[in-house]
Amino acid sequence: MKKIISVVGARPNFMKVSPIHKVIQKLNTQNSSLITNKICHTGQHYDEKMSRIFFDELELPQPDYYLGVGSGSHAEQTARIMIEFEKVLLYEKPDLIIVVGDVNSTIACTLTAVKLYIKVAHIEAGLRSFDRKMPEEINRILTDSISDYLFVTERSGIENLKREGISKDKIFFTGNIMIDSLLYYYPKVEKSNILKSYNLLPQNGDPKPIPYILVTLHRPGNVDSETNLHNIAGLLNSLGEKTKIIFPVHPRTKKNLINFNLLKILNPNIIFTEPLGYVDFIALIKNCRLVLTDSGGIQEETTFLGIPCVTLRTTTERPVTVELGTNYLVGDDTNAARKVCLDILDNKFKKGQIPELWDGKSAERIVSILLNMINN
Repeated sequence: MKKIISVVGARPNFMKVSPIHKVIQKLNTQNSSLITNKICHTGQHYDEKMSRIFFDELELPQPDYYLGVGSGSHAEQTARIMIEFEKVLLYEKPDLIIVVGDVNSTIACTLTAVKLYIKVAHIEAGLRSFDRKMPEEINRILTDSISDYLFVTERSGIENLKREGISKDKIFFTGNIMIDSLLYYYPKVEKSNILKSYNLLPQNGDPKPIPYILVTLHRPGNVDSETNLHNIAGLLNSLGEKTKIIFPVHPRTKKNLINFNLLKILNPNIIFTEPLGYVDFIALIKNCRLVLTDSGGIQEETTFLGIPCVTLRTTTERPVTVELGTNYLVGDDTNAARKVCLDILDNKFKKGQIPELWDGKSAERIVSILLNMINN
């Protein structure tokens, strides 16, 4: 029997590990315990309530290991993860570890495994923003350079890895595993009561919900700068004059809105919420007029759902969402963002297409390749 450890560190990781876990469970049912897949939660991002919601919603078992590393500087966090994860690897002696995305847990666990001669598979490999001021970009480059199997979500990732000298034998174009989760949980999304919770249900016989914009912001360049956050507040106020805004506010963003005395000047049409579970959040994306964000994964989810996305960043590691999808990359220019948002509210926006292999079968392709590799 082969032994795998899948690593989760932050909430976006759960949606990428869940489909893998389900495929392995199905194979084990069919083939009598072919693989052991244990889940290690580093605790890089940890909120007991939110973690429980994500594990319950995504039908993941409680993690076999919880490292509890918590917050800290990048160096402190990475070091603590390596120290604790090494103990797990020495005890379990797995044939392979699976890491996903680009958080500190990704690079920390990869480094630890490679130094113990344990194979590493990186899901969501090859994505590049070409902005090395982003900690995630450093994590991506380093993880890809030392991993054994690289699973790519879009064709730009293949070209990026080849340009960096990665052997083509390590690169596999398997599609976007986030879409596996989205499709699998879509029936739950359809039953979500989140619109009712915020008084957004259709009224007066209108089949569509009350119009609203969904906002998520957390990048340091946007929310740690008083000038930039003040400009964003002005953008939100302007849009709030046109429609409701739902804003699940990140703790970092909330802290700075308070510190910079911006909360008191915001339009009352802006509705702040606590961080939401996966199902409710996707339901909000699905039913909104547009998303204003600086996130990465949301650029993909909006493209798949056909919802316009306005991204307050100068670069994106997911160019297919701009080239083929529904994403507008507007940089840090809030005036440009305002113009695009107003055009979208006026029904002037690109429709987009679903990128290649975003079909809900990525996990099946990944597990099939991994089984072939670790059995030979």
